[in-house]
Amino acid sequence: MAASAPSQVYSAPGRRLSLTERLRLGLNNGRISATLILLPPALILFTLFVMLPLGESFYYSFFNWNGYGVPTDFVGLQNYQRIADHSVFHVAVGNTVKIVAVSLFLQMPLALLLALLIYRKTPTNAFFRLVFFLPYILAEVAAGLIWSFVFDGNYGVSASLAQSLGTEPFFILADRDWAFVAVMTVIVWKYFGFHMMIYIAALQGVPEDLVEAARIEGAKRPQIVRYVLVPQIKPAIIVSAFFAIIGALQVFDLIIPLTNGGPSNQTHTIVTYLYTFGLTRLNIGFGSAVGVILFIVAITVAVFYQRFFMKRGQS
Repeated sequence: MAASAPSQVYSAPGRRLSLTERLRLGLNNGRISATLILLPPALILFTLFVMLPLGESFYYSFFNWNGYGVPTDFVGLQNYQRIADHSVFHVAVGNTVKIVAVSLFLQMPLALLLALLIYRKTPTNAFFRLVFFLPYILAEVAAGLIWSFVFDGNYGVSASLAQSLGTEPFFILADRDWAFVAVMTVIVWKYFGFHMMIYIAALQGVPEDLVEAARIEGAKRPQIVRYVLVPQIKPAIIVSAFFAIIGALQVFDLIIPLTNGGPSNQTHTIVTYLYTFGLTRLNIGFGSAVGVILFIVAITVAVFYQRFFMKRGQS
């Protein structure tokens, strides 16, 4: 007696499968079973650690609440109105936008330039990759503390430099005009290695035949970079830009040990503003409103970027 063949679903070209056929096909290839096993734990964790805290933050943002007991002082949209009228919040938003711009137009091009120089697999390039990637491995708080000593006008590297030049010491982190420039310098130094490694991984995946064909056709190094290498790693650049934007919206750990938002609240980002004016002052309702605004901005950026840039990069 011949064994019966497993049931399969066939469809003519151009014909859409019915729901029953799709379910049968999913059962046959194991996709539905894997979904039923893996999806519930992920949904539970996502609900407990993402959706519930977000819902509670949205609820608390309508109260004047210090974090103790049950919130009872309902203030409606007053927290949001206070945020809109607060000049320091405007400074924080402007600083966040500056970090996004520096990340996209200075940090990423620097990372791409270095990646183009050292992406080939040689012992020397491996050494330089390690050196450039080390700042990213360093913890943000430790990096902030190290650079706070570097910029110290009394004992740091800047003090030694001023002494050697015979000039007065310059306290850059205490200067309203230059403190945030120092912060952005540290941010570029800290994270360019991360983007560099993304580009190196992408460049090492470019077929060498394309490069050799361009050389045979007489293309010079700048032309090979512009017309062969960069177009081939376009998806990596798009992903890197997404990480840069989302990371800029979340900058916190570097600024607190560097300036703590000073001087005169001139180096706050949205997250440090939330921490300073919400958590440290036990104004949890106000801080929750800032968190809701930050979440809406991050989700909007992520959806917009996914829709208009990542899909185009894949096409």
